[in-house]
Amino acid sequence: MKKALLLASILFVSVMSTACINNFAVQELNSKAKIYMEEGDYNAAIERLKSSIDLDDTIFETHYNLAVAYTQAEDYANAIESYKEAIELDPDMPDSYYSLAVAEENLTVDLKSGDVRLNDDGDIFTPEIEDTEEEVYVPDEKVLEKINFLREDALKNYQTYLEKAPQSADAEEVKQKIEALKSALQAPAVEQ
Repeated sequence: MKKALLLASILFVSVMSTACINNFAVQELNSKAKIYMEEGDYNAAIERLKSSIDLDDTIFETHYNLAVAYTQAEDYANAIESYKEAIELDPDMPDSYYSLAVAEENLTVDLKSGDVRLNDDGDIFTPEIEDTEEEVYVPDEKVLEKINFLREDALKNYQTYLEKAPQSADAEEVKQKIEALKSALQAPAVEQ
């Protein structure tokens, strides 16, 4: 009995020690990512935050900060996914919805201009510069459908933001964004 109790306590201590080590490592990675963000090295910040998530994927702030780093790096597709993961962890944080909507709107601009494209599977990719130099880009129906989907989602996320933060200082600006999105969604596809 004493032997079993001793083994159980050793196991508990080792689990707690591992948790502390992981927590310390997560804190270190997040601190380093913050420094990289302040220096404008978003790719290095992204790598640190991804490593932090690998150690502990339950921390809202890490997912949110990763989304912000992707947004700063203008990688809106990955930013959107990271904002959604942050929202799953803390659905009551209004800024997550606002930031998600902004990333979705930015991605629509990139899709419309051809800065990013959709492959046959519907995945977003950045084309090689030499592949786009001489062509005149015209978004096809699949791209326009994706743009409309992103606009509809951005509209919902702005509305959720206002529901969660009705007294926010930028409420009027967000209401204008909502109206602009509604207008864009009602416009014929060729005008988008």
